[in-house]
Amino acid sequence: MADDQPAPLETLARHLAPLSAEDWRRAVETLSASIHEVDRNATRIWFSFYPLELCQAFEQSDDHVTLARRLELMGRWRLADQVDESHRFLFAHRYWPQVKSAIETFTGTPPEPLAALVTAVADAAARTARVDREMLLGMTLVGLMTLRQAGPEAFAAAPGRVHLTDAVRARSPHQVMRARARDDFQGPLGFLRGIRRTWTVTFDESDPEARFTVINGQELASGAQSDKRDYHSRDPRCTPNEGPIPVECRAASCGTCWVGVLGGAEKLSPVVARDEGRRMKVFGYLDSEEPRPLVRLACQATASGAVSIVIPPWNGMVGKIRGIN
Repeated sequence: MADDQPAPLETLARHLAPLSAEDWRRAVETLSASIHEVDRNATRIWFSFYPLELCQAFEQSDDHVTLARRLELMGRWRLADQVDESHRFLFAHRYWPQVKSAIETFTGTPPEPLAALVTAVADAAARTARVDREMLLGMTLVGLMTLRQAGPEAFAAAPGRVHLTDAVRARSPHQVMRARARDDFQGPLGFLRGIRRTWTVTFDESDPEARFTVINGQELASGAQSDKRDYHSRDPRCTPNEGPIPVECRAASCGTCWVGVLGGAEKLSPVVARDEGRRMKVFGYLDSEEPRPLVRLACQATASGAVSIVIPPWNGMVGKIRGIN
């Protein structure tokens, strides 16, 4: 390649740079029905966890420390620091090496619109991984957005490692979806237990120990308190002896306890518009009128069945970027 010719990854990054958050939302919506069911919700959740507007705010700022303080950011929000692991909760994360390679080696003129580019890259990755394209569409969307936010240098430097055990990688999509849909057996007379029924909350599908129990009608954050293992050393946002979900206020005021719902969203209480619904928009995590959306505040969502969630590695007041306060 001539010295004055940019590398394929740099060319692709330049193509993605001017695309707006609305362009990305449109691509996700366009492809959503074609994404394999096991990753359809996970893809939408990932894009809520890593909004382009947050990345753009830092790109436009000369004082990142002050901006992070103004947005009250806590945790790990930069994709450049987690190129290989931010999407670990997607089933297709196991095919990340093939998707990453397909992005890095993409040549030619990127097709328009963005959904067409995603499809072309997913096709290339699917041929290498020997799976259907629908399995890789969500992962490819995530991979391209990771390139956009992390930049070609950080993207290329990441080793493309899969952060799953062999046992987890051996699970089929059907097994994962069946586990998400399964409720806890309450015994042969379980219907008599009433409010004493208990449900399992899974907060990391790749870890068989990542579970805690909630009582029927209990908020997820309160149920997490029963898990007394040490999470603070893994995530400083977690209060010692308060469980795996970071939480500060329990009144929808801090935004620390937001979670994505991979399975069982219909088993959580509907959003109360004046409380959780309003605050979610202020935090900038979600702008949805769905009664049971895929992103919730754990201190407000009560469970009436087993659910599978994913805990984002950061929290803040991104709504300030969008003029919501």
